[in-house]
Amino acid sequence: MNKNTIIGYLLIGAVLLGYFYFNQPNPQQIEAQRRYQDSIAQVQYAQEQAIIKAEDDKRAALATQSTDSTSTLFNVLRGEESFVTLSNEKLSVRLSTLGGRVCSATLAGYNNQQGEPVTLFDENDHITVRNSRRGSEELYNQFYFTLDGKEENINTADLYFTPIGTTENSVTMRLAFTPERYLDFVYTLIPDSYMLNLSVEAHNMQNILPGSAREIGINWDQLIRQQEKGFTFEQQYTNITYKLSNDDTENLSERTSEKENIDKPVDWVALKNQFFSCILISADEFSDVSLSSDTLHEGRGYMKNCSVAMYAPFDPSGKKATDLQFYFGPNKYSELKVSNDLSINSDKELQLHKLIYFGWPIVRLINRYFIIYLFDWLTSWGLSMGLVLLLLTLIVKAIVYPFTYKSYVSSAKMRALKPYIDEINAKYPKPEDAMKKQQEIMTMYSQYGASPMGGCLPMLIQMPIFIALFNFVPNAIELRQQSFLWADDLSSYDALISWGTSVWPIGNHISIFCLLFCVTQILNTYYMQKMQPSMGGSPEQEAQMKMMRWMMYLMPVMFFFIFNDYSSGLNYYYFLSTLISVLIFIYMKYTVKEDELLRKMQAYHEANKNNPTKRSGMMARLEALQKEQQRILEEQQRRKK
Repeated sequence: MNKNTIIGYLLIGAVLLGYFYFNQPNPQQIEAQRRYQDSIAQVQYAQEQAIIKAEDDKRAALATQSTDSTSTLFNVLRGEESFVTLSNEKLSVRLSTLGGRVCSATLAGYNNQQGEPVTLFDENDHITVRNSRRGSEELYNQFYFTLDGKEENINTADLYFTPIGTTENSVTMRLAFTPERYLDFVYTLIPDSYMLNLSVEAHNMQNILPGSAREIGINWDQLIRQQEKGFTFEQQYTNITYKLSNDDTENLSERTSEKENIDKPVDWVALKNQFFSCILISADEFSDVSLSSDTLHEGRGYMKNCSVAMYAPFDPSGKKATDLQFYFGPNKYSELKVSNDLSINSDKELQLHKLIYFGWPIVRLINRYFIIYLFDWLTSWGLSMGLVLLLLTLIVKAIVYPFTYKSYVSSAKMRALKPYIDEINAKYPKPEDAMKKQQEIMTMYSQYGASPMGGCLPMLIQMPIFIALFNFVPNAIELRQQSFLWADDLSSYDALISWGTSVWPIGNHISIFCLLFCVTQILNTYYMQKMQPSMGGSPEQEAQMKMMRWMMYLMPVMFFFIFNDYSSGLNYYYFLSTLISVLIFIYMKYTVKEDELLRKMQAYHEANKNNPTKRSGMMARLEALQKEQQRILEEQQRRKK
């Protein structure tokens, strides 16, 4: 770094300091900003107080109605809560007569960290959080419907249902306002699946509901449980995801709290964490969907508090039921694909499998049509997941090996031509001749059949596969609670070395697979640096290149602090992939002889010396660009003279 560069940086710093100094707010502006923030806080507080008052008024009204025999809701405001359980080979759900809702869902075949069957939620989920203005706030699960009545509005959360016709797989929860006027919630658990159908049917409700009613409100609040060992890593895959009708899926932020109002029809809404989801599907699309996701702190047992409010079509005459469907199950690609076929709306492509994020479109295609099938094929052998990941990495590396080899040969050709590059550098020592120097170097490459871009395209072809596996491995539920070597769960971090107190920025453990990955990455960086040919240049450019090389060595150190909380399966894959890359480089270093390449390039040059060299498309464009830059530079110099 020369004197002029240092002076330039100092001047930039001085300008920035001056800008911040002269633009800092004066005391009057600070006071005005404080008053503005206070006014916003007062408005928010007033809104929250209005909500609290509305809830208190609602409870008072319900208390009055429960003693008023003339109230429409008189017969359903009193009762005793009881539970009905439906179960099949994969799923067990418990329904409460208070609200007629699903209050618990437990999966067979998957265990939590305590070795018990995974429960996605139950009626005991509860957490108290502190609010700066409202004090303590109670969060819990609830699912209820709302209807506008002729005299009184209906909110099923506080009403008592009667179970009718209970079997192992089905039950009708009846909300009987009178013996002849009632709402039926018909629950049917589909055998050998994670799907629960819900049909809302009105019977003789003309005197209770207005004939103009066309919608039923759905309100869904749920605490998403922490199911895995690593809170930080699981949080990256916990969100609210929804599917727009005749469009793709979208989601709220994983890391931050967020609210969103959707003015387009929605096919389904999912409360999703890393490996399990609760999905609500409509046969006729949801409308006016409002979503809210609040991120919770580690150590409470929950990832997020999610709220969903929306509307579904409703026929008060009872001629057509409101058909809904729940999916309580794993985020397993094959299971979600099968569930698409069990949908209540088979004419519509629900694309539940898109709940699993496999990356950008081209990366998603690689995962869906190659990686998943290869992984499932290897898994069917009955091998441990560690060996499956090893074989998967070897197969992928074998597929991209021709591109790796071509990239290496291209770089080796350019290294072999270094003596010629040095001659050209000596020929043009002046900075103003840099463009001519680059043009002559490019011409020389073309004459000898080499291309500086020859190694770029093969590397670009490999990148989508690399990114595809980055998105695939953390979403592979097959790795969940699978042990390998010292890692007891390939879907979470391995903590062979750990301690009690979290220490920033490393946390409370050292992941050995992450450490191995970073060490091999340093080795890979070393070999990659040796592979890069020298392009020549000024001392300043050489100094900048040296700085860039040191930055490349710092990247693995940064990776350690980033990936230490990531799944051991992902770090294990990175370690294998990087180690194999190093071994491939060593193999090619001893099999690809640069002196032999130079002789072949010299022979190529001699054979084509008298023939005009035909440039490749990329080379021709680069040379044309350089010539244009040289022309502009010369024109500027002429104008100065």
